[in-house]
Amino acid sequence: RILANTAGCHSVKEAVTTAKMAREIFGTNWVKLEVIGNHDTLQPDVFGLVEAARILCEDGFAVFPYTTDDLIVAERLLAAGCKVLMPWCAPIGSALGPINITALRSMRGHFPGVPLIVDAGLGRPSHAATVMELGFDAVLLNTAVAKAADPVGMARAFGKAVEAGREAFSSGMLEPRDVAVPSTPTIGRAVFS
Repeated sequence: RILANTAGCHSVKEAVTTAKMAREIFGTNWVKLEVIGNHDTLQPDVFGLVEAARILCEDGFAVFPYTTDDLIVAERLLAAGCKVLMPWCAPIGSALGPINITALRSMRGHFPGVPLIVDAGLGRPSHAATVMELGFDAVLLNTAVAKAADPVGMARAFGKAVEAGREAFSSGMLEPRDVAVPSTPTIGRAVFS
């Protein structure tokens, strides 16, 4: 399926118009909604994003909002009608990877039944594995693959990392501890004097 995108839109009007044109051209009501607020960081304008999401959801769109990792904004997007959240883990194209793991972990914990897709900032397959280990449902990639020396190989590597991270999450990983904990049982161990 095609996921139309309002990339490059800086206002609610631009984003809504672009989404409607995409629906007409591609015959899909799916749209990745971007309303950019800052030219340098490409950070979303969260106020415009929520407003555009409400308008598009009311018009029958399935909105996939590109947002920050802010829980209040996420709640407003869900209240506007979004069924999926797509927070960044770092600015678009930065390849920094998850810069605020605590916020991403909180988002997963706060919205256990909502599909969460990390949408921006991934640069390495290990970054994808990390967010999948946090319980995210998917990652959306562009720059990390498109600008790699071997895009096909990089896409393959990301696919493996996503699978590994998801399997690790599903398998129940150990939580980090501040003290050592023996992994070898001592019950039934022979005692030598």
